[in-house]
Amino acid sequence: MADRTPSSPRQRLLVRRSWAEARFLADVLRTETVGGGLLLLGAVIALVWANSPWRTVYAALGDWVPWPGGAPLHLDLSLAAWTADGLLAIFFFVVGLELKREFVAGDLRDPRRAALPVVAALGGMLLPALCYLAVTLAAGGAGLRGWAVPTATDIAFALAVLAVVSSHLPQGLRAFLLTLAVVDDLFAIVIIAVFYTAALHPLPLLGALAPIAVFALLVRRRRTWWWALIPLAVLAWVLVHASGVHATVAGVLLGFTVPVRPARRGEPGLAERLEHRWRPVSAGLAVPVFAFFAAGVSLVDVDLAGVFTDPVVLGVVAGLVLGKTVGVFGSTVLLARFTRAEVDEDITWADLFGLALLAGIGFTVSLLIGELAFGAGSPEDDRVKVAVLVGSLVSAGLAATVLVRRNRVYRRISERENRDSDGDGVPDVYQEESG
Repeated sequence: MADRTPSSPRQRLLVRRSWAEARFLADVLRTETVGGGLLLLGAVIALVWANSPWRTVYAALGDWVPWPGGAPLHLDLSLAAWTADGLLAIFFFVVGLELKREFVAGDLRDPRRAALPVVAALGGMLLPALCYLAVTLAAGGAGLRGWAVPTATDIAFALAVLAVVSSHLPQGLRAFLLTLAVVDDLFAIVIIAVFYTAALHPLPLLGALAPIAVFALLVRRRRTWWWALIPLAVLAWVLVHASGVHATVAGVLLGFTVPVRPARRGEPGLAERLEHRWRPVSAGLAVPVFAFFAAGVSLVDVDLAGVFTDPVVLGVVAGLVLGKTVGVFGSTVLLARFTRAEVDEDITWADLFGLALLAGIGFTVSLLIGELAFGAGSPEDDRVKVAVLVGSLVSAGLAATVLVRRNRVYRRISERENRDSDGDGVPDVYQEESG
């Protein structure tokens, strides 16, 4: 009987082993390649299922309403809507924490260092929107409401591609992409709140300030009482959702309240700790499940020629592939040319061109904006999904081609600098310099 008690050595060993396995899984989910891979896997499963003989089951699963009694609070949502409004709020909470850290202690703290990636992000949002508008206006103006679909860059997917192709690329390239994507997310949040709020109800929105304020007070006092913080976050989410503003904005606002500076020197700040804790949930659950329900467009009995001549599809693909590249790369070149802003000395213009192509991967937020613009499940929304998938894959392929070539160049430089022909422990390049 003693072996079955919680305090027995066997029980303690099992508990320690289970905690070690949980920590290992969480660490794996924090890696960019795994997060991007799960995102892609969710989209691929959705596409295969939605085009299989069992596609009606997939559609019924997304349309199922798990809580039909939630109508008074506007919570009688389908399972697909719960993932877009509920689970994705976790993703935006992590984004909010990351934004706060960048503004307080990261690259966005120094205007001179932040100037280039910030301007690149702005150019990378303006040009895709203009590309989309130009294509749709030339075709008669149908689908103008989707102008913001190609403006977003997917952080998880873009960083995952960069991590896969990069072994010798400059470290500054990742920092540039991360800053660009963070600013991109910030403006995407503003676009969602301002342009895609159908009907605003002020009272629930004002009511949401109370739980957000209490949440802020607790985290400011370094009180990480999960029994209090999680209900407060859920209440804030419910009230923001009831107000008509997209509920993911609640996640960002809660993330912004968390302090970045550590209470004691040498310790991680609370924002970093919370980001470390919630990123596996975001990367391993929230984003892949959202991709699973958002990317499942059925192409059965669809006129593909008609789809790929549709102005919405052409506008989104042109915005992601052409608009993002020209916007990010062109704005960076112009700012460096006509101001004192400088690119990191380790980064070449060829590297930045590959990065600009990589910024055309717009998945999570692009799909979300498509749903908000045209309505989930509408014909236009289905075409947006096809366009986002095609544009993101083309951008990822072109970026990988350029960055793999650049990675080979840096690998050859590294090999040359570290070559030790005579095996004396001193690289040849240093012997040549001293000789």
